[in-house]
Amino acid sequence: MKKILMIVMLFVGVASVASAQAEIRFDKLTHNFGTFPESNATREATFTFTNTGNQPLVINQVVASCGCTVPSYDKKPIAPGQKGTIDIKYNGKGKFPGHFKKSITVRSNAKTEMVRLYIEGEMTE
Repeated sequence: MKKILMIVMLFVGVASVASAQAEIRFDKLTHNFGTFPESNATREATFTFTNTGNQPLVINQVVASCGCTVPSYDKKPIAPGQKGTIDIKYNGKGKFPGHFKKSITVRSNAKTEMVRLYIEGEMTE
């Protein structure tokens, strides 16, 4: 009887640890800059997220698809229920005018380990 009780307690302990995890939820996944002139080619966007899990959220890496897009973020863990931001700076200077769409890959310790964010817009001559 003691063995059965011990096994049940072990399974309950493992199940509770497995369900304890961070989770990241962004307010939006895409930001559209609209139309802007090449003479004023620098744009900024902020993506806000919430840790909807029950463990601290750690952003491990944020990588843009090209050098014209530079992400920045706070490296401190985000407590459950708290918000954080990822700031994006886009510089279209020296790029061809027209429509663009760039991706930003966010890697974290969340249940969903990788999330892609997008910025897009139309740069005119």
